[in-house]
Amino acid sequence: MPIINIQIMQGHSAEQKTALLKNMTQAVVDSIAAPLPSIRVVILETPRENVIVGGELGQDMALATVGLISGRTEELKAALVAALANAVEKSIGLSTQHVRTIILDTPTTDMGVAGGRTAKAAGR
Repeated sequence: MPIINIQIMQGHSAEQKTALLKNMTQAVVDSIAAPLPSIRVVILETPRENVIVGGELGQDMALATVGLISGRTEELKAALVAALANAVEKSIGLSTQHVRTIILDTPTTDMGVAGGRTAKAAGR
């Protein structure tokens, strides 16, 4: 049940954003073998004047916040972090040096899934 919110700077083309959505989805499939129907990716665009990185206003950056059901290994999470950074670079041309990822492991009792049930109630 990977749910990804990816914050990027405003100003990317519709084609770049479509590529980002598709490449991030594929990165999740490839890195942690999540089933395609369970993956959600949302782009959040931020105006440059609302970002400061290392003291520099308007610095290019991307921040992926990933909600996962708990239980994946450190190795799988590391593979996911790398795959998402590469997907950003491939899609919008932002160096992986400017991509950050936060993984939030969520207990099955705290993740809602299809049908308005918890992941635990759904047998996950």
